Amino acid sequence: MHAVHLPSKTLVTGLVLATLGAIAFSGKAIIVKLAYRHGVDAVTLIMYRMLFALPIFAVMAWWASRGKPPLSRQDGWGVLGLGFTGYYLASFLDFAGLAYISASLERLILYLNPTLVLLLGLVLYKRHISRRQALGMALSYCGVILVFGHEINFAGADAALGALLVFGSAVSYAIYLSFSGELVQRLGSLRLVGLATSVACVLCIGQFVALRPLSAALVAPEVIWLSVLNATLCTAAPVLMVMMAIERIGAGMAAQTGMVGPMSTILMGVLLLGEPFTGWVAAGTALVVAGIFVFTSRPRQLAA
Repeated sequence: MHAVHLPSKTLVTGLVLATLGAIAFSGKAIIVKLAYRHGVDAVTLIMYRMLFALPIFAVMAWWASRGKPPLSRQDGWGVLGLGFTGYYLASFLDFAGLAYISASLERLILYLNPTLVLLLGLVLYKRHISRRQALGMALSYCGVILVFGHEINFAGADAALGALLVFGSAVSYAIYLSFSGELVQRLGSLRLVGLATSVACVLCIGQFVALRPLSAALVAPEVIWLSVLNATLCTAAPVLMVMMAIERIGAGMAAQTGMVGPMSTILMGVLLLGEPFTGWVAAGTALVVAGIFVFTSRPRQLAA
């Protein structure tokens, strides 16, 4: 009886962590949209998010580096490159894009990330794409196009610019995932995430210092507490929750559980931002989630 109960408890804990992590990640877009209502720009907003997140990730990097050898020069350059693409550039493009499109469309575009990793694998390593994966990709991209087509009707060129910026964010993060495999094996996921995100935090703060006068840091109090919330609840906490979930239930099941992300973003967008929930958004979301499910499921799972 005890042998059955323990794995069941581990499974439930893993699923709860993965679900909470996906919802917390999704809340980032909502917080960014709320902060934009107070007249702040993307450069200033991401500076505050990373300023408050830096101590958390620095401690994470220190904790994971205890008793480990120092980074080699090659690994150091690797961490810098991954920090730039995976967390600095991806985050900045995402924040910039959210100034022009709805949180719902942003989350659906970012949810295409696994398909972009596969396409990069095809281009860089000539990896084969199965029919099942191609079908999943087709469904997902049709869903995003459906929601984008609906949004561009009332947002015009701004929607196109915002979607392009967020898609660039997804590509940048896919590049990070494609090149992080060897470093994860050598450094461990916690150490790599802590170091790479610390690099990104410094870059975002440096970007603000280079591009804005210090007077631009004087923002509404709401922007400050929203940035604290973004740095803790929607940045550091979900990173740890998803990592702990993967340890308990594996990356595949954690990714499947992450499908609650787009739906939670849409729900929060409707309740907190007043974004419209139309049949087009519902249909597009259903296509994206179904496509990613087909894309990430194993053939025998589909046949079951």
